[in-house]
Amino acid sequence: MLVLVAPGQGAQTPGFLTPWLDLPGASDRVAAWSDAIGLDLVHYGTKADADAIRDTSVAQPLLVAAGLLSATALGTFAAGAAGSPGAVAGHSVGEITAAAFAGVLDDTAALGFVRTRGLAMAEAAAVTETGMSALLGGEPEVTVPHLEKLGLTPANVNGAGQIVAAGTMEQLAALEANPPEGVRRVVALKVAGAFHTHHMAPAVGTLQKAADGLTVADPTVTYVSNKDGRTVATGADVVARLVGQVANPVRWDLCMETFQQLGATAMIEVCPGGTLTGIAKRALKGVKTVALKTPDDLDAARALIAEHTTPAV
Repeated sequence: MLVLVAPGQGAQTPGFLTPWLDLPGASDRVAAWSDAIGLDLVHYGTKADADAIRDTSVAQPLLVAAGLLSATALGTFAAGAAGSPGAVAGHSVGEITAAAFAGVLDDTAALGFVRTRGLAMAEAAAVTETGMSALLGGEPEVTVPHLEKLGLTPANVNGAGQIVAAGTMEQLAALEANPPEGVRRVVALKVAGAFHTHHMAPAVGTLQKAADGLTVADPTVTYVSNKDGRTVATGADVVARLVGQVANPVRWDLCMETFQQLGATAMIEVCPGGTLTGIAKRALKGVKTVALKTPDDLDAARALIAEHTTPAV
């Protein structure tokens, strides 16, 4: 069984969209999306520097667009069809990409919603100078109480010995000076705020208003939510979770537990792949993985699809 996953903010790098725009029809498609949401995705995905694409209001639509574009290059993922994944999931903003994979939102609606999300979260992040840092190593039962003592939130519990802390820059500086026992490194992330914490609460109301105007369908493939790792059966529940998720922790560790329970044997991470694949290699032993970084990775991904999904009749 194949799981298709989408990465979250921080996975973007300057120029990462460039090779994907050489695929047939890709440039026109991204240009149409850019017009629809009022953001030049082509420019930001090809020419903008690291600081420009670190901007939350830019990074989030760019990541969703890249995920949709790279998944399309793999082929059609119709429910029950040959080559369809058994489940989909996304990390943080990647959940919106996954909602489009599952047919909950169409591509344009997903991009419009993520544009609103990025702007609302950027506005919330501007209130107080905040950020996020990844802790590598350590045990959750030791790390989490240490973070809470410093006033930080364990905003991403990713599994495989990785927790991401979020809070004010002063709190993060205190963490770097005094990391929890067992933590090997504290790495500042390329994000512009303390996402998935109470600092993002102002964005929730804005997203709810945007969600009220969406046309939503029930998932056509198993959708795994990073709120709690549970599968979600209705489109309304998926969208409700997308709204609340911006101010609540990401539990990717529980998503991976669900993948195992569902019988996952393979995982493909859409562009810009790498982060979730690295975690899976440590936490999902025996599950084969492919990360879509450039179109050169498509052949390996298609081979994985052929091996781990229902064959064409």
